Amino acid sequence: MFQKITKKNTTAMLSLIALATTSLAFTNTASATIVEFQTSQGNFQVNLFDQTTPKTVENFLSYVNDGYYTNTVVHRVATDFVVQAGGYEFEDAWPLTRLSPNAAVINEPVYSNVTGTIAMAKVGGDVNSATDQWFFNLADNSENLDLQNGGFTVFGQVIGDGMDIINKIAQLKLCTYQSLTGIPMVMDEDQVCSDMSAPGVENFVTIEQVVIFDSSEVTDSDLNPLLTKYPDSDGDGVKDINDAFPSDPDKSEADPVDDEDDGGSTTLFSLVALSLLALRRRFSKG
Repeated sequence: MFQKITKKNTTAMLSLIALATTSLAFTNTASATIVEFQTSQGNFQVNLFDQTTPKTVENFLSYVNDGYYTNTVVHRVATDFVVQAGGYEFEDAWPLTRLSPNAAVINEPVYSNVTGTIAMAKVGGDVNSATDQWFFNLADNSENLDLQNGGFTVFGQVIGDGMDIINKIAQLKLCTYQSLTGIPMVMDEDQVCSDMSAPGVENFVTIEQVVIFDSSEVTDSDLNPLLTKYPDSDGDGVKDINDAFPSDPDKSEADPVDDEDDGGSTTLFSLVALSLLALRRRFSKG
């Protein structure tokens, strides 16, 4: 009637407790600073989750306060996926110039990558590699980005009619230059990418500046951020569902099963084997 307590059972129980604790800890706790993105295609506002993704917001606002994003360009659109910017500027000729970012920030995968959220871009295979680039989710990308590479940190939510402008950017013609693909370009209807061999600043989507619009302590009364379904409770880059030790950042894989854990089943198996062998000998003699 009672199930034997083993390492496997204990690990599963700890995972459930960690998941429940994480959900309770983050329910209705998002607070936000409002920033305004002023672009060549229109202005829109984003609420930042100061309290629940503090390191990421601090990192983003440090770039904002330094004027780092002023006159940068949107350098990537992946249709029905993301609009990405924050790391490149146009200096009157191809190629786009890569800016020099600050040190990387720790990953904070609390919220889900659903439509209308802003998240940090990262280097593939490196959980804590986000620096200056960010992207807006054009669709519900949670089943992909919440799991991939330790999860991508959502640190804000577009408010008002801001997604109208972001979707407008996403619908522009997309061009490729060297390693950058999906660069949104402002062109006449009869123009094509080959006409952009010598573009002007007017052909790019420019982030004219990002400014703090409202720094009140609580600006999130209308927000309802969706928690990720795949938390990483100990912040080790391994999701709880794949982590044998979700509360230990130094361990993620279970140790090999030792004799103490499987001793009961091994003994039972041995007894059954011996009984079958005895019966076989008895009938063979008869």
